[in-house]
Amino acid sequence: MVELRENEQKTLQALQKLSGRGSVEQVVETSGLAHAGVMRAALTLGEKKLVTVEEQKQKVVVLTEEGKQHAEAGLPERRLIESLLKLGGTAPVEKTMVDAVLQKQFLPIALGWLHRKGWAKVKEKGRVLEAVGKPREGSDETLLSQLHKRGTLVISELRGDLQTAVSVLKSRKLVEIKDKTTRIIQLTPTGHKMVEKRLQIAEEVSQLTPELVVSGKWRQVKLRKYNIEAPVVATWLGKKHPYARFLDELKEKLVALGFKEMIGPMVESCFFNFDALYTPQDHPAREIFGVYSIREPQYGSVENYQSVVQKVKKTHENGWKTGSTGWHYRFSTSETLRLILRAHGTALSVRTLLSKDLEIPGKYFAVARCYRPDMVDKTHLSEFNQVEGIVVGEDLTLRDLLGVLERFAIDIAGADKVKFRPDYFPFTEPSVELVAYKKGYGWLEFGGSGIFRPEVTLPLGINVPVLAWGLGVDRLFMMKAKLDDIRYLFAQDLDWIRRKEFT
Repeated sequence: MVELRENEQKTLQALQKLSGRGSVEQVVETSGLAHAGVMRAALTLGEKKLVTVEEQKQKVVVLTEEGKQHAEAGLPERRLIESLLKLGGTAPVEKTMVDAVLQKQFLPIALGWLHRKGWAKVKEKGRVLEAVGKPREGSDETLLSQLHKRGTLVISELRGDLQTAVSVLKSRKLVEIKDKTTRIIQLTPTGHKMVEKRLQIAEEVSQLTPELVVSGKWRQVKLRKYNIEAPVVATWLGKKHPYARFLDELKEKLVALGFKEMIGPMVESCFFNFDALYTPQDHPAREIFGVYSIREPQYGSVENYQSVVQKVKKTHENGWKTGSTGWHYRFSTSETLRLILRAHGTALSVRTLLSKDLEIPGKYFAVARCYRPDMVDKTHLSEFNQVEGIVVGEDLTLRDLLGVLERFAIDIAGADKVKFRPDYFPFTEPSVELVAYKKGYGWLEFGGSGIFRPEVTLPLGINVPVLAWGLGVDRLFMMKAKLDDIRYLFAQDLDWIRRKEFT
């Protein structure tokens, strides 16, 4: 004799009420069991040859956000015609729209559908609206109402006019079609014989309580058996965002390589962000389309760096003792105090080179939040992270820099090969751009690098070479995670955050 547990018996009884066949959702509704309980019972009943479970692929229709809005308030043309009829059947378009509480962007849509459905016509060069006949509810409104009540509808189960309405509403971007997998549970001949025996459901105990143990009643109750191979409801433990974990791992690797972390403010003065980096004060990068300026207060202080400021000033004007001729303009000390949001992590390198704790030789890094008013697209954000680094020491060459960059691309981003392109920055010479390739992903630009010019290092009191780089760490992660849109790093997609794994 086949032994059945409580949930299995309830599932069989629910199927009997459903004439031997039903979807998991129907069994859940009929039996009163949880979805996971029905699925576990179906799995066990399938092993006992009492039921079969098959999957059916179906197309379902659901409302979009705009569709939900119109499902609650009514289609724009319905709201407009009802307002027009209340105004006597003829009224100015503007007044009709206001009385209908219709947003202006929906007016052209409403007018177009009023004409298409033959509910009203526009007169006097588009200024007056006149009702024509009595508007009846169409299949598009019927479908919208049903979706509002039920959430989803299977397209194949809709009657002909409603299937046509799906196409109409889809063209208006009020609904979207999705694939849905439906699991159908069906009694086998053996299962039919089992339920015909009028099953008596015996209540099972799944947990021993102190009362059952003390009273001794545990000897009389039926203890539920557990199938440890049965599917369970997915549970998601708290964890770090994949990108946050990537940044932590990046920092750990750099520290393990002997780098020390640099820190500094996000609100920075133009002195550290530009002037000390030998960027002329009329450079386009310093304009309103290149940086975010602070409104209040507009200016900061570099009082502790007055001697350095004077050296930087002379370097800009005539080259000072750097061997350069400078930029040949009059350096503004007020401009150097202007406050901005940090535009690149290299500002932290300047602060580190001026620090009394600087070690030579030494290696330093920072994962810096930076801000630029860039046009947001697949590879650019107006707020982004940059991994900044410097290596300070004697006898350093470009070859050393290229080696560091190659390790970044291969070890951190998982790239297969790298390229180096000549580039230009006011503060480095030579300057190099890092580009990397990953099979199945393609080429991606990571950022710039170079060796600090004497115009940068000498005013800061540094007499040895300084290798420097500033790479888009967001892009490093994009390649590692095989993402093609940088905006996805900050999307609120819980399913992706829960399931995404990285190797």
